Amino acid sequence: MRKAAAVPLSLLGVGMAGLAYASVVERNAFRLRRFDVPVLEPGQRPVRILHLSDLHLTPGRRMLIDWVRSLGDLKPDLVVNTGDTIAHPDAVGPLLHALEPLLSRPGLFVYGSNDLYAPRPKNPVRYLWRTSKGDHGQTIPSLPWQELGAGMAVEGWLDMNNTTARIKVGDLDVAVGGIHDSHINLDRYDMIAGPAPEEADLRLGVMHSPEPRNMTRFASDGYQLLLAGHTHGGQLCIPFYGALVTNCGIDRARVKGLSRHDSAYLHVSAGLGTSPYAPARFACFPEASLLTLVPRRRSDASTREVR
Repeated sequence: MRKAAAVPLSLLGVGMAGLAYASVVERNAFRLRRFDVPVLEPGQRPVRILHLSDLHLTPGRRMLIDWVRSLGDLKPDLVVNTGDTIAHPDAVGPLLHALEPLLSRPGLFVYGSNDLYAPRPKNPVRYLWRTSKGDHGQTIPSLPWQELGAGMAVEGWLDMNNTTARIKVGDLDVAVGGIHDSHINLDRYDMIAGPAPEEADLRLGVMHSPEPRNMTRFASDGYQLLLAGHTHGGQLCIPFYGALVTNCGIDRARVKGLSRHDSAYLHVSAGLGTSPYAPARFACFPEASLLTLVPRRRSDASTREVR
């Protein structure tokens, strides 16, 4: 009897240790990933884009707030926030405090579903056979998304939800196209459709959820670099295998990091946070990314990550 009971107890112990690691250690082990992206014309000076996504911030996450504040030391040329920034009605103030050292830099943002609708408890197992699209079950926003947007916009960051803009980033003339979150059917690509300005030094497409149908349209319209979040990199991954799910239409191989989509480069951020009802990460560290845009070379046949 004792021998039979020891096996379940040992497995329980391993499970508890794994959960403690995922929820206490890895969830707070923030990392900065660095990539070179060869999209500029020869002779142009490199510029750096800091890509933030999926903070899902609640007021008590002091370690996350302090780590985001430390990113101000990077002095990026542009900051791009691809949404799901807050997860609590009282999180706007703490979020703006976290972003304070970055708000003096040029920036832009789009919303994710959890900027409008507060997260709810869900069975995480169902992500194995379906996405969470349509799960919020709310018709009236329950989070202060307008206050969130106003707090960033008043500092000069551009609201890129279903709109286009031209901005100066370093020495570059950048054409930007952005869409709202397709995960809640608020994306309106038709509002920005058409060839991106060819005379721009860089054509940048921004979205929350990396849905292939939108990415294909961005690439077809001439956007060279696409930025997205939403996937959490799979959040709970298997070592040496990777993500089990992406929670959207993108394939598992491109659930995070730098890759290609048709003629464009694509960067999907694994994000910095988690839903407060699923506060764990495993084999998928929370991250922000610093993308250094560099001139193209004939030998640039693939992307290169700088660690």
